[in-house]
Amino acid sequence: MFSTLLTLFTTVSMIAGPTGTSGPAICAAAGPAYYAFELITTKNIPGTGLAKATAEVSVSSASPFSVALAADGSYEYDLKVSLTRMKTPQRGHLVAWVTTREIDRVERMGTLDANLQASGAVSWNKFIVVVTLESGDDPQQTMWNGPIVFRGGSRSGMMHTMVGHGPLQQENCAAYGYAN
Repeated sequence: MFSTLLTLFTTVSMIAGPTGTSGPAICAAAGPAYYAFELITTKNIPGTGLAKATAEVSVSSASPFSVALAADGSYEYDLKVSLTRMKTPQRGHLVAWVTTREIDRVERMGTLDANLQASGAVSWNKFIVVVTLESGDDPQQTMWNGPIVFRGGSRSGMMHTMVGHGPLQQENCAAYGYAN
């Protein structure tokens, strides 16, 4: 029994890294790939057909603890949206939004910068990220008006029941922003 525990402790210590490091090495290497999700282009805007976009979710840096909580007690996450292989549109502004799956609550993350990135926070477990092309850059805007350029759903949003689906029916998950 003691030798089994010693072997387990040694294995965990080797995975976690040497004593005094800031955290498990295996989590740092595997973290971003798991917590990132792809945003799917709608191909509504010229130049977006080959573009790639991702949203990366991480634990909020606003807390000195491992978990940050919003005022209502839900977890708070940092969210970073990045576009690649795309030119900045000549007219308008690319704006990132986060919304619930029912689109009953919408929050503006912000305008994408010159590097086609935007950062914000989200405190919903299941959410959708939307990038739109807006004619103006109004920080007080509460809902998008322009065409949707990219959209994608959080990994937790991929978990849904098949209630209402018959044996020969399929829900088109790509319509909600899921590639697979």
